[in-house]
Order: sequence, then C-alpha cells, then structure tokens
Amino acid sequence: MSTQASAIDTSSPWAGGQSPYAANSKKFGMWLFIISDSLTFSALLFAYTYSRVANPDWPKPFHFSPSIIFASIMTFCLLSSSLTMVMAVEAMSHGDRKAAFKWILGTMAGGAAFVVLHLSEWMNLINNEGVTPAHNPWGVPLFGATFFGLTGLHMTHVIIGLIYLAIIAQAVIRGKFKYEDVEVAGLYWHFVDLVWMFIFPLVYLMSARI
Repeated sequence: MSTQASAIDTSSPWAGGQSPYAANSKKFGMWLFIISDSLTFSALLFAYTYSRVANPDWPKPFHFSPSIIFASIMTFCLLSSSLTMVMAVEAMSHGDRKAAFKWILGTMAGGAAFVVLHLSEWMNLINNEGVTPAHNPWGVPLFGATFFGLTGLHMTHVIIGLIYLAIIAQAVIRGKFKYEDVEVAGLYWHFVDLVWMFIFPLVYLMSARI
C-alpha cells in the first residue's frame, strides 16, 4: 500500500493542494459578479428597447448640443480610462508600483470626468427639458423611468468603481496589494465601460433629435 501511495504523481491537478481551475478566488468571484450583473443590465436594456419599440411616439430629446456632444465626450473618457487601466495592469505585472499607481489615478480621472459630465447632462434634461423619472413634456412617462433607471444604475457602478480603484491605488503605492488585485479591479472597470458601449448608441444616438 505504501509503495502505491508513493507512486502517485503529486504534480497532477487532481492530487490536491492546488486550484483545479487554475484561477484564484478573487478573479473567479469577479467573473461571477460580472456574469450576474450582465443579466441585470441585459434586462434593463431589453425593457428600454421594448418600451421604445412599443411606443411609436417615443421622444427624441437629445439635441446635438449639448446632449450628443456630452455623451460623445463621456464615451471618450471611459474608453481612455480603459486604456489607462490596461497600462496599470501591465505596469503591475512588471512590479512597477509607482507607474501602476499613476495609471490607476489616470483611470480614476477619466471615470470622474464621466460622472461630472453625466450629472451635467441629467441637470440639463431636468431643468431645461422638464424630464423626471415620472414625467416628461412629451407624454411618454416610461421614457424618464427607463432612462434614469438605466443610466443611473450605470453611473452608480462607475462611482463604486472609483471608490474601488481608490482603495486599490493607495494599497498599491504602500506595497500591499499584488498584481492579481489590480487585474481583478481592471476586469470590473472594463465591464463598466463595455456596458456603456451598449447604452450610448441605444439610448443617445437612436434618440437624437436631428
């Protein structure tokens, strides 16, 4: 029996002592969160699309200036922040914590600019167009509810992402977190950016007033 036990190949992934999926728990947990959150955004996007198709008089409140211009700049900010997040992960993979810290700050700057511009767009719709979640001057009450619900949930994710990145950044510069932690934060940020790439054309471009 002892001879057979000694003959077991301990390098096999089935021998125990290592992850059979070759993925750490943090990354695996983030992927589970992304999958579940994708279902939430998919449901909201479907609800918005159905409401838009079911109402032939669906409003088109977005003027080229300032709404489409703001939304385009917001998109640029998020896309740029995705690039800086990639650079942060790359720097961390080489052990360059100072560079990773700076790239994370650049990512946060892009996200913060997105939030400021988005809030300005909201204020324009509320104050100048009279749009609220329960009312709008065009007579289709579902527009305000679906618009603020969808974009509000996304903006909440961006704000949570900024807090998350702030925690990661201060830990990285203090030498606490590892490469995997920055990589997991990057997964979340890229997911938030990807969701916006569906919202921007569906909500803004298709409802632009030309």
